[in-house]
Amino acid sequence: MERRATIKDVAEAAGVGVATVSRVLSGGSASPSTRERVLAVAAQLDYRPSALGRNLRQRRTGGMGLLVPDLTDTFYGQLAEGVLACARSAGEPVLLGSTGDDPEQEADLVGMLLEQSVDRLIAVPSGDAETWTPVIRAGMRVVFADRVPAAPFQEDPGVTAVNDLMRLDGLSPAPQTRPLDAPAVVADDRAGIRTAVRYLRGLGHKRIAFLGGPGQDSRVAAFRAAVGAPVDEDLVVFGTGSRDSAYAAASGLFQSRPDLSAVVAGGNVLGEAAVLAARELDLRVPRDVSLVMYDDVPWAELCSPPLTVIAQPGRDIGYRAAELVLRAETRKPRGVVLPTELIVRGSCGPRR
Repeated sequence: MERRATIKDVAEAAGVGVATVSRVLSGGSASPSTRERVLAVAAQLDYRPSALGRNLRQRRTGGMGLLVPDLTDTFYGQLAEGVLACARSAGEPVLLGSTGDDPEQEADLVGMLLEQSVDRLIAVPSGDAETWTPVIRAGMRVVFADRVPAAPFQEDPGVTAVNDLMRLDGLSPAPQTRPLDAPAVVADDRAGIRTAVRYLRGLGHKRIAFLGGPGQDSRVAAFRAAVGAPVDEDLVVFGTGSRDSAYAAASGLFQSRPDLSAVVAGGNVLGEAAVLAARELDLRVPRDVSLVMYDDVPWAELCSPPLTVIAQPGRDIGYRAAELVLRAETRKPRGVVLPTELIVRGSCGPRR
């Protein structure tokens, strides 16, 4: 039996990424030459979103997908536990994928889930809103967890080309759905960061740095608002997501700004990097530098000294996201913001 063409086949034949094919086939932005090439290849391979059409017509019941950036990150492990617990109680299978915080890899995995008739998806998104447009238009029920796609959605006139393809496949034209209408379950980053900065200020710290990573736009914005203008931009630094990058960012921050007295790490991987970099540079915590980490993970309490953290309910975020994606079949769910808590331990001290 001849194998059906997939979105990945179209991408390889057209010499573009899966995300580009998704954008073209959903009416998103692309250059005229790229659009023409992708549509020509789709027609040649007889793709014409056939898997998408088949799934829409059959009102898919193919289980639940879960996409996270890093399976080794303790927080995402907690989030996954929550999703699995809720899915188990509902008798739903779960397909788990790791995106590596790479939008192209994320788009590839989403395409595979569509091909496998998965009809519900919980995602910690890496790509922007444009990447998620085809998923929403396909009718897949999506709930974002921990964060939302960063960029606002912009409609593109190229949707006509997609509508033509869908008519060829016996479908009604694609609805112009805005992907950010999908609900999200997130922690209250603003309150968590604000409380941490106020706590450090109360200890006399003025030069407070923020160590951030991918997908932490809301935490960065909350930090900027909490410290107030003018923001010392040299004290806001980023890693790319890997542990090596996080360590390099933390080490570079400590060495370039020896005058800083406190650091807020935007996640547990970044907090781990800050602890290791401080140790390598013979910086004593909290005597030389105070440290607050976003995420309360088991090892935080085992550090010497134990880390002060902004605790967010990772398991609850996953559980509530699964509840929402299951509930979406009968009604449109609303997003949820869960509270954070500052847990004071031994990694912060008064400014000397």
